[in-house]
Amino acid sequence: MKAVILAAGEGQRMRPLTLKTPKPLLKVNGKAVIDYILESFPPEIDEIIIVIRYLGVMIKKHLGISYHGVKIRYISSRTKGTGPDFMTTKKYLSDERFLFIYGDEIPNPADIKNCLKKDLSILIFKPKNPSACGMAYLRKNGTIKKIIEKPKRTTSRLAVDGVMVLNTDIYKRKPALTKGEYYFSSMVDLFVRDHKVFPVRSKNFIGDFTTPADLVRVEKALIFPHFREQRHGCSRLEFP
Repeated sequence: MKAVILAAGEGQRMRPLTLKTPKPLLKVNGKAVIDYILESFPPEIDEIIIVIRYLGVMIKKHLGISYHGVKIRYISSRTKGTGPDFMTTKKYLSDERFLFIYGDEIPNPADIKNCLKKDLSILIFKPKNPSACGMAYLRKNGTIKKIIEKPKRTTSRLAVDGVMVLNTDIYKRKPALTKGEYYFSSMVDLFVRDHKVFPVRSKNFIGDFTTPADLVRVEKALIFPHFREQRHGCSRLEFP
């Protein structure tokens, strides 16, 4: 099974830390974020595809051509936007399911394992501020019906995170233009509308980070698993 990592962005809101270092190589308690990602992968992952652009050479130098014997393939994206970045991977996957993750996530290995138990799935969490998140709405059978980004009002209490198990049907969807950029999340919304994609509830998911302040929060959460601190934007709560 292949894993696709989007690691092409500039991390502008993380500046000045990302002026000379790509966001996936920022250190959290002495370890690069992308190392946390690769360490979380289960044995089922036999190939890793990483989409790079901004300071991508540094990522290639850091990881090399394989990780513990698992082949790493790098794709250099020349377009901007997570949608176009993702589409560069199309020719490397063929009629199969795969693991998808953003390059600024620090996932819990147990969460990834649980996602892989489903044919198609998206990791979800309970947010403190739903209006800052992509919110998932469920069908009666428990699958995800649709995803709405940053709704002003919502009846949902389930936010989507950056870990997903998808299949190659998603390449049939086109990313929508939102605020001048084509986002991968718009493709996922179209995908869930006609596929049975199951929500998987996160357990102690550390999540992504956007600003230097978030980096401090993540470091504390890794050292102290029960640490809780309000983060700006799409903050997390634990499921009961």
